[in-house]
Amino acid sequence: MTTETPEVKKSLSFIEEIIERDIAAGLSHVQTRFPPEPNGYLHIGHAKAICMDFGAAARYGGVCNLRFDDTNPTKEDVEYVDAIKEDIKWLGFEWGAEYYASDYFQQLWDFAIRLIKEGKAYIDEQTSEQIAEQKGTPTQPGVESPYRNRPIEESLELFEKMNRGEIEEGKMVLRAKIDMASSDMHFRDPIIYRVVKHPHHRTGNTWYAYPMYDFAHGQSDYFEGVTHSLCTLEFVPHRPLYNLFVDWVKGGVDLEHNRPRQYEFNKLNLNYTLMSKRNLLILVKEGLVDGWDDPRMPTLCGFRRRGYTPESIRNFVDKIGYTTYDALNDFALLESAVRDDLNKRATRVSAVLNPVKLVITNYPEGQVEAMEAINNPEDENSATHTIEFSRELWIERDDFMEDAPKKYFRMTPGNEVRLKNAYIVKCTGCEKDENGVVTTVYAEYDPDTKTGMPGSNRKVKGTIHWVSCDHCLKAEVRLYDRLWKVENPRDEMAAIRKQTGCEALEAMQQIINPESLTVLTECYVEKFLADSKPLDHLQFQRIGYFCPDTHSTADHLIFNRTVTLKDSWAKINK
Repeated sequence: MTTETPEVKKSLSFIEEIIERDIAAGLSHVQTRFPPEPNGYLHIGHAKAICMDFGAAARYGGVCNLRFDDTNPTKEDVEYVDAIKEDIKWLGFEWGAEYYASDYFQQLWDFAIRLIKEGKAYIDEQTSEQIAEQKGTPTQPGVESPYRNRPIEESLELFEKMNRGEIEEGKMVLRAKIDMASSDMHFRDPIIYRVVKHPHHRTGNTWYAYPMYDFAHGQSDYFEGVTHSLCTLEFVPHRPLYNLFVDWVKGGVDLEHNRPRQYEFNKLNLNYTLMSKRNLLILVKEGLVDGWDDPRMPTLCGFRRRGYTPESIRNFVDKIGYTTYDALNDFALLESAVRDDLNKRATRVSAVLNPVKLVITNYPEGQVEAMEAINNPEDENSATHTIEFSRELWIERDDFMEDAPKKYFRMTPGNEVRLKNAYIVKCTGCEKDENGVVTTVYAEYDPDTKTGMPGSNRKVKGTIHWVSCDHCLKAEVRLYDRLWKVENPRDEMAAIRKQTGCEALEAMQQIINPESLTVLTECYVEKFLADSKPLDHLQFQRIGYFCPDTHSTADHLIFNRTVTLKDSWAKINK
C-alpha cells in the first residue's frame, strides 16, 4: 500500500477570492490590464502590481493586456515605453494585447461631447486655485462654479477651441457636472479635460485637450472589456467615480457580471528605499546615480544589472502577499529571496578582493597543477571547471593575521588551513614593508593533503580561497549597498524640507548613504571568468553573490555585488 503526499494548495489572496466569487456569480471570463504611465522606468513596487495583474489572469484562464496610460505628454517618452516592455518580459510575463490610452482619445472625446450635450459637463474658466477653494471640505459643501449652467452650445464651442489649440493652458477646463454638495469630494464636479500644449509621443499635435486619469481610466477598461481593474490603495476613494463614469459611458447597455470592477490592494513599500518616480528622476538628472539602471536604484533594470533574478523578485512578492493596509517591508526579505535563489543557480568561483601574496616555499618553482572545482554543490548534476594552482597565490588580506586571537582559524604563524580545492598549508611567517604593512605571507604545504587524496581527510579548522598569481585576471569589483542611510527616506525628506524649506535635491543629499558604492580596482579572479557574460550569476566563495556588469568587457572585467552571503546590515544598524 502506498501513501500519496497530498498536494499543497497555495492559499488565495483576497483579490483571487473576489475573482472566484465573481466567477461563481456568473462572470464569463477574466480580463485584467497593467496600465503604467510611460514617464519613467518601472521600480520594484510595480513588480507587485505586475505579478497580481498577470498572475490573476493566468490563474483563471484569462488574459492580461498592457495599456500605457499616456494622457500626460509633458512627462512621457518612447524610451520609457520600450523599457517597461523589456522589464515585464524579464519578470517572465507576456501581455495579451498592447494598448495605449491615446488609442481611445477619439472615443473619450466623443463621450465628453455626449456629456456636454446631456448637460453632464461644462467648460469652467476659473483658475485652478478658485476651483480648489470652491470644492469645500469633507464637512462643508462646495460652491457651484459661476460657469456651471452655461449654455450647452457655448461649452461645446469652447471645448472645440480647447482642442484646436486656441486656448492657453490653465485658462479653461471641462468639468463633469455631478454634485457640489456630495459627501464624496471626488463627486464635486471633477475636472475631466484640460489643455496641454506639448507634442504627444504618439499623436503629435493632433490633440490639445487631454483627458484626466479618472476620466480616461475606467472608460479605457470598459472599451477593452476589462473585468477586474486592480489598483493600489490610494485609488479606493476614486472607486465611486470610476463606477459612475462606467455607468455613464455604457448608457443603457446591460453588462451583467462582466462590467469592469475596481479592486484595491496595498503597495509594495520597502525600508531604505525611495520609489517616487519624481525623486528617482532627480537622482538620475543630478548625477547622484549612474542612470536609471544604477544597481543602487529600486528600478527593475537596476535590480537586473545588480544581478537579481526575476524568480527572486516574484518569490519575494509572493512571500509578502497582498492586503488592504499599507506596511513597510524589510529590505532584508528581498535580499533573503535573492540569496535563496542564487544559492541554487550561481556558479562558485574564486575571487580575491583585497589581495596579499602567499608564497608556498616548499612547492616546486614553475610547477602548475589543475585543481577541480565544482560549479555548484547545490546541484548534484553540476559541472566542474579547473583552477590553476602554483607556488605564488593571492589570498585575502583579512585571511592573515600575524598576532591572532585564540579563535582565529585562518592563516597565522604556526597555524594550518586548507586552501580550498587544494592542499593544507602551515603559515611560517610574513614580510612587511617599511610602514609595517604585510606584503608577503609564507607557508609550507603538505603534499599528501591534496583534495580528493587519502590524506585530504585530515581535519583543520579553517579553509580559505585563493587564485594563482600567474593564472588569474585583474578585475574591478563594485560593492553596492543601500542608497539611503535612513529607514524611511520619503518621510525623512519631507521632514527636512518642512524644517528647512530646501528643495528635494538638497534633502536627498543629506540622507544619501556615502558608502552605498565602494569600487575596488586591485582585485583578482580566476581565469575561468574570462568568458563570463554580463548578468551571469556567480558566487565569489566566502564573499557574496556577484555578476558581471553590463559594461564589463574582456579587457576590463567589472563585477557587481548582488548581495552578501549573510545579512550583515542588521547587525551594523542595531
